[in-house]
Amino acid sequence: MLEYFKGAKGSWMWVIIRLWLGYNWVQAGWHKLSGATPFDASGFIKGGIAGSVPAKPGAKPTIQPWWGNFLKNFALPNTGLFNFLVMYGEILVGLALLVGFATIFAASMGFLMNFAFVMSGSISTSPVYMILQFVLVLGGAYAGYIGVDYWFRPMYRNFVAGLFGGEKTVKSAA
Repeated sequence: MLEYFKGAKGSWMWVIIRLWLGYNWVQAGWHKLSGATPFDASGFIKGGIAGSVPAKPGAKPTIQPWWGNFLKNFALPNTGLFNFLVMYGEILVGLALLVGFATIFAASMGFLMNFAFVMSGSISTSPVYMILQFVLVLGGAYAGYIGVDYWFRPMYRNFVAGLFGGEKTVKSAA
C-alpha cells in the first residue's frame, strides 16, 4: 500500500494537495497586495506582543514571552520588511506550489510562515496548512513529480554533482 504513494502512480494525490495549498497561498498574498488598503502587519505584531504579557498577575500569557520579545524588539521596528516578506512570500510559495517548482522548499517555507503566524497568536487555517505542507515535505520528490520539479530536479542534481564530484556522483545518486 505504501508503494502507491511513491512514484508516478500516487502523483495525483500530491498534485491535489499541492494545487489546493498553492491556490490558497496565492489568493492570500494577492488579497494583501491588491487590497483597498495597503497591507500592514503592525496590528498583528502588536497583538502578538500584547498576548505575551499576562492579562493579570499570576495568569499565563497566550504567547510565549521569548516570541513576544522577538516581535517587540525585531519584528515591530522592521514592520515594513515583514509586510513585504509576508505579502510576497505568500505569493511566491503559492506560485511555486502551483507549478511544482522547488516543491519541498516551498512547502517548508509555507510551513515556516504558518508556524510564525501560530506562534504570534493567529490560528485560522494555519494548522491545516501546516499539516498538509508537512505531508508534502514527506512526499519528497514525488510531491513535484507532476510539475516543473520533474525536469528541474535532475538538472539541479547534475549541477551539484559537477560542483562536488563530477559524473560519478550523478550515477550513484540516480
